[in-house]
Amino acid sequence: MADKINITQIGVGYWGPNLLRNLMANQSCEVKTAVDLSEERRDFVRGLYPLVAVSDKIDDVINDSEIDAVVITTPVASHFDLAMQFLEAGKHVLVEKPMATTVEQVEEIGRLAEKKNLVAMVGHTFLYNAAVRYVKQLIDSRILGDIRYIYSQRVNLGRIRSDVDALWNFAPHDISIIQYWLGDPDPESVQSTGMDYVQNGVDDVVFLNIKYPNSIMANIHVSWLDPHKVRRMTVVGSKNMVVYDDLAENKVAMYDKGIDRMAILGEHMDFDHISRSNFSHRSGDVVFPKIEWEEPLKVEIDHFVDCILNGTSCLTGVDHAKKVVSILETGSLSQV
Repeated sequence: MADKINITQIGVGYWGPNLLRNLMANQSCEVKTAVDLSEERRDFVRGLYPLVAVSDKIDDVINDSEIDAVVITTPVASHFDLAMQFLEAGKHVLVEKPMATTVEQVEEIGRLAEKKNLVAMVGHTFLYNAAVRYVKQLIDSRILGDIRYIYSQRVNLGRIRSDVDALWNFAPHDISIIQYWLGDPDPESVQSTGMDYVQNGVDDVVFLNIKYPNSIMANIHVSWLDPHKVRRMTVVGSKNMVVYDDLAENKVAMYDKGIDRMAILGEHMDFDHISRSNFSHRSGDVVFPKIEWEEPLKVEIDHFVDCILNGTSCLTGVDHAKKVVSILETGSLSQV
């Protein structure tokens, strides 16, 4: 393959313009076509990028042998069918999150991609976020000590969807980040509680609880019905704690805080007779590290292109996508 790829984007709706902008800016991409069923969205593309052809026909892309790769940013229910069609046609695919709606579907995508020797990648954009990667370094270097628990809030009074609930809309971000931070482990248990206040059968608020090996707990709170817009995750370790706040100017804050066990008068501790004096509350400095910022979506597109041109192992490939969808699927089935 040449050092440049011909690429098409399917869907230019809510999130699509951001992807298209980064595809246009990538020196290794030649955006040949943008496909959308809406005439208004096709006019939008014409106005911004007059050299990009627009169409409402997916078959034109499937049958175009010059197109090397396709970016799919359409409603979730269409992800699996579109990904399979384009892979079957010999085209690499980048699918917006989640990759599909069942583990079985993700596995089918993976098998076809492997058979055709193609890249199948999911757009878990936060794994290309410099702040998220910085927290990963803190965890891997054991600066935080043993990870005890993680909790996140992704809430606002915002866009209500009917094609997916709040769990499938918001939680893929947090699940993907937590899986990445912990090394993509298999959870020991997944349970969720949700409620459909606005639309029958579509949960507006969900609390998802995940238990991982080594007694690590994670709680994810997602909602469309909240007075505040919050995008915050907290990691509590035995040595230090860290907060990642995507809306803050200083996106990462590390806290030298914790509770330490103490020996008394030089003696070994007697764990059968614990008193309050056996513990020391530690509250030290708060550090705001300087993090070099680069738009995560740009890094994601760069990675997709690198995987295609250079065979680089895909960070958000089928294996990662399957873990995320498995947790979502199990959480949906366990809802009470």
